[in-house]
Parts: sequence; C-alpha cells; structure tokens
Amino acid sequence: MTSRPVLEPTTEHPITISPTGARVVVRVNGEVVADTRDALQLHESTYPAVQYIPHKDVVQNLLTRTDTSTYCPYKGEAGYYSVTTAVGDTVDDVIWFYEQPYPAVAAIAGHVAFYPDKADITVELD
Repeated sequence: MTSRPVLEPTTEHPITISPTGARVVVRVNGEVVADTRDALQLHESTYPAVQYIPHKDVVQNLLTRTDTSTYCPYKGEAGYYSVTTAVGDTVDDVIWFYEQPYPAVAAIAGHVAFYPDKADITVELD
C-alpha cells in the first residue's frame, strides 16, 4: 500500500476554520436536511468557503453511508453519505465528512459538508 502525503497548511495554501456565526440551513430537493447555528466555516486557499455542519444537526434518517471515499492531503480520508428525501428522491454522495481529520483541521471532526451543486446551502445572517 502506497503511503499518502500528509500536508500542513502554509501561507501558500492556508486553511482557516472559524464559527460561521449564523444559522445555516441545507435543503436537498427542497427538503430541509440540516439546520444549525453551530456550523464552522472552512476557508482553504482560493476555494470557496465550505460550511461544516455538526453531524447531530443533520436529519439522520435521511442519510445512507456510501462506499465512496476520497483523499485530501490536508484533511485526510473523506467518507460520503447519500440523502433520500421524504418523497423518495435519492441524491448520491451529497455529503462528505472526515471521521479522523488531520490535526491541522481537527475542528471539523463530527461535522459534515454538502456539495453546493447537489444541495441548497443558505447562510442566514442575523
């Protein structure tokens, strides 16, 4: 098995994590699947900010763990969930998460993120 590179955030590839400080609501096919005031916002390099939502604030009975996995040298091994809405629509691999994120991003443990092209993510500023 080939060992995978583990990279630390740098000034050239910064990663910052901070409380979003707002309500975050996520809908899949119009159905609310997550609603929280405890989201974390992760900024990585030049990528758009990502909302990481506490797993406990996602509607659990809509989730199905999939076999999909990906690797990020900054964050670790990602797992995925599909969401099946109340009307039976399934959106595959709409959620990703890091069960054991690398120390530099340890704050996102226990959190999940949604792909913005598969879910509607609303940040409601107070």
